[in-house]
Amino acid sequence: MNSTDLPRLTVRSPADLIAAVPYLLGFHPTDSIVVVALAGSRIVFAARMDLPGEGDPRESAEHIAAVTARQGADSATAIGYGPAARVTPAVDAVRIALAEAGLTVLDALRVTGDRWWSYVCQEPECCPPEGTPYDPRASVVPAAAVFAGQVALPDRAALAAAVAPVDGPEMRRAAERADRRLADLLAEAPPADLLGGRALRTAGVAALRATRRRHRDGEPLTDDEVAWLCLLLTHLPVRDHAWERTDGRDEDVAFWTEMMRRTEPDLSAAPGALLAFAAWRAGQGALAAVTLERVLAEHADYSLALLLDDLLRRGVPPSRLDGWPRSPKALRRGRRRSGRRPR
Repeated sequence: MNSTDLPRLTVRSPADLIAAVPYLLGFHPTDSIVVVALAGSRIVFAARMDLPGEGDPRESAEHIAAVTARQGADSATAIGYGPAARVTPAVDAVRIALAEAGLTVLDALRVTGDRWWSYVCQEPECCPPEGTPYDPRASVVPAAAVFAGQVALPDRAALAAAVAPVDGPEMRRAAERADRRLADLLAEAPPADLLGGRALRTAGVAALRATRRRHRDGEPLTDDEVAWLCLLLTHLPVRDHAWERTDGRDEDVAFWTEMMRRTEPDLSAAPGALLAFAAWRAGQGALAAVTLERVLAEHADYSLALLLDDLLRRGVPPSRLDGWPRSPKALRRGRRRSGRRPR
C-alpha cells in the first residue's frame, strides 16, 4: 500500500469479514484470535495473536484489547480460528476485555474448517447451531483486495520466509570485498577527518542514492552494491540518513526487503530495522513483526529494532509519525516511553 491505511474493503456480512481478514493481515491465520476494529463503519485496525495455550487467557486478551483501543476505534469484532475447545474461552476473554476497554463488540465469531459460528447471534435462521458454511471465493472481497494490490500468503511462516536470507558464497565474497574497500576508504581519509566519519557518511549517502535510483528504475543490483551499502549502514549517521528517507511507500518496502534478504546476517540489523519501519508506516504490521523477529534473533541488542518492536507491541499507530521526517517530536515521545535511544 502507498498509504498507512488498511485497504478499503466493503464488508456486508460475517462471511465477507472472514474473507477480508487474510488481506488485512497479509496471510491466512490459523490457531489465532484476530480483532478487527472500526471507527464508524471503516476498518482502521486488525491485530492477531496466537491462541493461548493452557491457562488463563485474560492477560493476552487484555493486551490485544488495549492495543486495539489505542487505534481510535469505537467498535470491534473478535474472530477465533481453530477448534471450539480452544477458541471459545479465548474469544470470551477477548470480548470481555474489549468491552472493558470501552469498545462495542459487534460480533464474536469462530472459524473452524469451512464453517463459521457466531457467539453473539442466537437466531437459528441466520446462525444455525451446526455453523454456517462459507466459501471465500463466493465473496467479492478477495477480488477487490487483489485489485487494490493486496496479497494473502498461505500462513505466517510464508510471510517470515519473505524476509529470510538468501544465502550463498557469492554474497559472502561480496561482503569480504566490501570490508577491504572500507579499509581502503578509512586509510585514505585525511587526518582532519577524525576516524573517517565524514568519508563514511559521504560514501554512504552516495551508495544509498545510487542503489535507490537503480532499484527504482528496475535495474538489478549487484552483490557488491548490496554488500557495500549494508556495510556503510553500520555507521549510524548513514543509517539515520537512510531512515529519514524511508516512509511507507511501496518502493521503500520493496527496496529494504531486497537489502534485508541479500545481506549477510551480521549486517542485517540496519536494513532489517529500516524494512520494519517502512512496513509499519505502510500499515503492514505483520511484515514489520516478522522482520523484527529476524533482526532481534541476529542482533538482540540493536536498539532501533527494540524501539520499533516496542511500538508494535504497544499498538502505536503509524499515524503518530504523519509528516515524517518533519515530525521529530512524535519520535522523541516514542523514545521517552520506551526508555531507549535508537542505535
